Amino acid sequence: MVLSKRLISSFIVSIGTLGCASMAWSQSGTSVYEGDWPDYHGDMFAQRYSPLDQINAENVGSLELAWRFSSANFGPTTDFNNPSTPIEVDGVLYANIASTRNVVALDATNGQILWLWRPQEGERFDEAPRKGAGRGVAFWRDGDTARVIDVTPGYHLVSLDAKTGIPDPNFGNNGIVDLFVGLRNADDPRFPYPDIGISAAPFVMNDVIVVGAAHRVGMRPRSKANVKGDIRGFDVRTGELLWTFHTIPERGEVGFESWLDSGIEFTGNSGVWAPLSGDPQLGHVYLPVESATGDRYGGDRPGDNLFSDSIVALDIRTGERQWHYQLTHHDIWDWDIPAASVLTDLPNGRKILMSVTKQSWVYTFDRETGEPIWPIEEQPVPAGDVPGEWYAPTQPIPTRPAPFDRQGFTEADLIDWTPEIRALALEAIEGFRLAPSVYSPPSLADAADGTRGTLSLPSATGGANWEGAAIDPETGILYVPSRTALAVMTLDTDENSDLAYSASFGVRVPRVQGLEIVKPPYGRITAIDMNSGEHLWMIANADTPDNIANNRLLEGVDLPRTGVPTRAGIVLTKTLLFVAEGTGGPGASPVFRAVDKQTGEIIAEIDLPNNQSGLPFTYEHDGKQYVAMFVAGGGQPAELVAYALP
Repeated sequence: MVLSKRLISSFIVSIGTLGCASMAWSQSGTSVYEGDWPDYHGDMFAQRYSPLDQINAENVGSLELAWRFSSANFGPTTDFNNPSTPIEVDGVLYANIASTRNVVALDATNGQILWLWRPQEGERFDEAPRKGAGRGVAFWRDGDTARVIDVTPGYHLVSLDAKTGIPDPNFGNNGIVDLFVGLRNADDPRFPYPDIGISAAPFVMNDVIVVGAAHRVGMRPRSKANVKGDIRGFDVRTGELLWTFHTIPERGEVGFESWLDSGIEFTGNSGVWAPLSGDPQLGHVYLPVESATGDRYGGDRPGDNLFSDSIVALDIRTGERQWHYQLTHHDIWDWDIPAASVLTDLPNGRKILMSVTKQSWVYTFDRETGEPIWPIEEQPVPAGDVPGEWYAPTQPIPTRPAPFDRQGFTEADLIDWTPEIRALALEAIEGFRLAPSVYSPPSLADAADGTRGTLSLPSATGGANWEGAAIDPETGILYVPSRTALAVMTLDTDENSDLAYSASFGVRVPRVQGLEIVKPPYGRITAIDMNSGEHLWMIANADTPDNIANNRLLEGVDLPRTGVPTRAGIVLTKTLLFVAEGTGGPGASPVFRAVDKQTGEIIAEIDLPNNQSGLPFTYEHDGKQYVAMFVAGGGQPAELVAYALP
């Protein structure tokens, strides 16, 4: 495909090698088992685990702020919510900062800036669907050659010299590969730029860079037609395109028949906006694919719609599909697979893949063959009454483990601390349909039965989301952060789109005088033994916030520990589970907790300068272990903070 000239914006890079402080390049550690944090989730298995144990249950309460790095003045606009997780290799941190997704290298022992690289993408940035700091970068090294890999908001793939921040002249066009080139359905004359980008870090394994695809939020898409979210692999040394995997098949490809020969040509999305993971020995990269256009209405794309909402294992060298499993047929709930598949070798030797979902299930497979570890049953699900919609008659339901958060919403889920509260909650849901199943479908804002939407649990942001989960490879215990937040699934016509229906933004989730109408906990951490599929324990992710504890309706009521409706950022070490409260929900506080992995008991609480926004991570350098994360909120510029023992 040849892109029109207006899509080829100029790309001017600003190099600032602010200091070439001594970096310990003589070290060979590029593994969490050598004290580094070289991948977004720690390792390619996305385990969020480090065996470091200098910080342990006996001394964790003594953690102190070792250093802090502010993203203020790294504009052009202030970064107030940085969701990224830096990587650390040989005493150097590499991170994304600022709205234009600058890449910065920092001394991991004190936060000193070593170099900064800043993209300038002009109008292409202005029109980008995924602006902001992004969620992280990738790292690759071969001998003395080391590169930091990033994708800009304007969808350029960049390879930077890890020592200097200067783009690699042997990669692409002076260090840059234009990811608009080769896209399907990219030239829509109605729109100046394709609706595509990515916030997640690129994934590098076996000398191949795999780049995902994300679009604008699809609750109310601008058209039923969109650019297709194909996934591509590039040579890490040259930037050469090695392969393209069609997440929406073409005629003659596997999966085409699942679209019932209708809608497949113009339908887009089905990208991978979540982080990726892979097994370098098997040579498999695992794609958690999102839904197709649009999130709430699929009447224009009848059929199960492979490979949307599927785990797809590809050969990372060739892009050839090894196996796939669709987790949701014909998605009309926005049940995108939101997180990197977590991989581990269980103590019994079984090589498994775990996918945590917005619906609050853990789908578990043999990662080599794709065979389910426990049966997944196709069960009948309810159909709806939206004109023109196509409804899948069954959905695949895991038999183990049990859901890690609440599923479905009925009157039994309403808050009932007092008779008055119960009565007010019942009054609040009048005029809505209730969704007893996670697959109860959306309904019209002006339905024939007089209702104005369907109240559903979980919401389209989970359950689980991009924060993922952590696995202890020694025990096979999985730790999953999740949230309990009600959603209203309401459809209406949109005169600005050619879709028959899309989400109606005029109907809000009901509340009772500032209270959520669903019972707590509103956020939780669940420990699951993946050897047996049994739940071990569950704790709320936070204390009861003031907006609940001080509510007039709750005077004299003895409340449980409610948690807050956020998804906690977690990281696991040899001896501890670290839990922060996250952002995005009322009542979240700047507290970082150390938790006993076996019991869920809170061992220590550490005050943060602000709420956790990026996922916590840990590393060791010069004999000292650090635990670090981005914090943000309250109108303050995002900061990277690192903690260590005195």
